[in-house]
Amino acid sequence: MAKKSSYRNEADYVVVGSGSSGATIAGRLAQSGASVIVLEAGKSDEQYLVKKPGMIGPMHAEPKLKARVDWGLYSTPQKHMLDRRMPVPRGKVVGGSSSINGMVYVRGNRANYDSWAAEGNTGWSADEVNAAYRRMEDFEDGANDYRGAGGPIKVTRNGIPQEGSLQFLEATSQALGVPVLDDYNAASQEGVSRMQQNAARGLRYSASRGYLHHLDVPTLELQTEVLVRKVVIDNGRATGVEVTDKDGSQRTVRAGREVILSAGFVGSAQLLMLSGIGPAQHLRDHGIDVLGDLPVGDNLHDHLFHALTFHVTSTKMRGTPAYFAKGVLMETLRPGRTFLANSVFESVAFLRTSQANGVPDLQLHLLPWAYVSPNQDEPIRHDVDKRTALTVLATLIYPRSRGTVRLASADPTASPLIDFQYLSDPADLEVLAEGSEMAREIFASPAFKGAVKEEIHPGAALQDQDLRDAILNRATSVYHGVGTCRMGVDELAVVTPDLRVRGVEGLRVCDASIMPSITGGNTNAPAIMIGERGADLVLGRISSKGH
Repeated sequence: MAKKSSYRNEADYVVVGSGSSGATIAGRLAQSGASVIVLEAGKSDEQYLVKKPGMIGPMHAEPKLKARVDWGLYSTPQKHMLDRRMPVPRGKVVGGSSSINGMVYVRGNRANYDSWAAEGNTGWSADEVNAAYRRMEDFEDGANDYRGAGGPIKVTRNGIPQEGSLQFLEATSQALGVPVLDDYNAASQEGVSRMQQNAARGLRYSASRGYLHHLDVPTLELQTEVLVRKVVIDNGRATGVEVTDKDGSQRTVRAGREVILSAGFVGSAQLLMLSGIGPAQHLRDHGIDVLGDLPVGDNLHDHLFHALTFHVTSTKMRGTPAYFAKGVLMETLRPGRTFLANSVFESVAFLRTSQANGVPDLQLHLLPWAYVSPNQDEPIRHDVDKRTALTVLATLIYPRSRGTVRLASADPTASPLIDFQYLSDPADLEVLAEGSEMAREIFASPAFKGAVKEEIHPGAALQDQDLRDAILNRATSVYHGVGTCRMGVDELAVVTPDLRVRGVEGLRVCDASIMPSITGGNTNAPAIMIGERGADLVLGRISSKGH
C-alpha cells in the first residue's frame, strides 16, 4: 500500500470508507492492478485499543477512549421505547466498525441470501455468496464445502472460554432441545455453539488488517482524516468526490472509472442525499438540487437485544478494573494467551421462538460479566454490578419495524437524523419477551444447578406485562443497522443487484446499507462478503445475472 507525504487526487476507483466493505473492495480492486484511493474520515487503526481484541469493553465503556474511534452518533427519540435516544456506534477509524465491534463472526442463515435472490437480486443466493465467504476466510478448521482457508480474515473459536460459557452450551441444549453445533456457519445454524471470532494470535482481524495492511498493494493509497462532503456528478455520471482535509482545505478527488460509497448504513445514505440523490421533497427542504428521486434512507432496520444478568458462583470474576488490570499485565507476559486476546463473547445460540418463520429468529450472545442497568444510553455507564455474573443478550434478529435516515441539514459535518422506529411493530416486542423467557429456562436447567444464585436484571419478579415494560427501558441496539440503500429491482430499490445507484453512471454503493433485509446474526462478516462480491461485480468476474 502506497505511503506518500502528499495525497493523490485521481485514481481509477475512489472508495469512500475503509470499513468492513470498503477495505475489502478497495484491496481486491487494487490487487487487480487498478489504482485505488480509499478516503477515511478517521485516524489510523495501528493502536493497541483497536488491535487487541479484549479492549472492546473499555473502548465502549470509557468516553475518552470511544471518542478516539467512534463518530459518537445517537438516534432520534424512539417513541415506542419511552423516547430514549440510543447510541449508534460507528467506527471513525481505519477499518470502520470492523475496528470497534465485538468480532463475532456470523455469516447469517443461508435462507437470508436465497430470499434476496428470490426478490430478483440474481447472483446473491446462498450458494453464490458462499464462494465469496470461502475466499475471504482463513478458518481454523481448514477448508471444506462451506468454509475457506488461506483468506485475509482469520476466523477462530474463543480459545479460553470460561466454565460458565461451556455450561451454557449444555444448559441450552438440555433446556430447549437443540443440538450443540461444531460450526453454525456451515450447513445448519440452529443450535448452540462456541462463538467464532475474527481474531487470532491476540490480534483483531478487522477488514483493514486483512485487506489494506496484509495485502500491501502498491496501487492502493489510503488517505486518513479526510471528510467526504459530496459526490461530484456531471451530466448523470459520478466523476469524483469533494473532500475536506484535516487542515480545513478542500479539494476534489477524481475517479477515472467509478466512485464507490462504502460509508455504512448512515454515511452512504447521508452522502447520496448531500449529492442530490434521495427523497426529492426532503432534499428540496434542505436546499439541495435533486439529481435523482430515490428512497435513500428508507428501510432502516437493526438487531435489538434485551440483556438478562444472572449472579453465578462457578465462574471466575471478569469485568472489574482489577481483573482487567491483571489481564493487561499478563498479556504483556503471555501475548495472545489471555482473555484480552479474544472477543468478550464466548458462546452463542440460534433459536426459534413461536413467531419464527422456518428459521431461527432469536440469537443469544453470552457475556461473562454483569451488564449495565437499566440501559447503556448515557455516555458514562453507571450501576454495573460487580458480582460474579453471566449475561445473556436475547436478540431479535428479524425485526419487522422499519425506520429512516434523514439529513438534519445540508452541512456534511452535521449528524444525520437516525430514526430506527424500534418496536413500532408490536410483534418485535413479543419476540424479545419470549426470548427473555427462553433465556430464563436455560439458566434454570439442571446444567446450571447450584450455580445460579439469582436473576439480577431485570429480576425474576418481572413477568408478562411487567417484563415487556422493562424491555422498553432496557433493550438496545446490537449496532447492526442495514438497509438504507436497498438493493433490488423495484421502485423501492436504491441500487441494482450489481450495486449501481439507479439513474447515475459510475456510482455504486457497497456496504451493509444495500441489504434488502437483515441477515440472521452479526453483520460484520456479511459486510465483508458484500465487499468481496462487489469487487467481483466491478471487475466483471461475475454479473448481476449470476456467474
